[in-house]
Amino acid sequence: MKQQEITKMSIEDVRDNLSNFSEKYAKMKLSHSVSPMENPIQIKDTRRTIARLKTELTKREAQA
Repeated sequence: MKQQEITKMSIEDVRDNLSNFSEKYAKMKLSHSVSPMENPIQIKDTRRTIARLKTELTKREAQA
């Protein structure tokens, strides 16, 4: 998910996406530890998306 897409979202959408991506990340880590994934770069991309969402959430809460 790109930063431009995240900035256009409402704060509730950011929170929902953050929880969805966090769950997805946990499942990916578990499945990768059991049997290696075909494309492990997806784990890195998901982790970075979570970081972008958290940064945007913190920035908006600081403004409010």
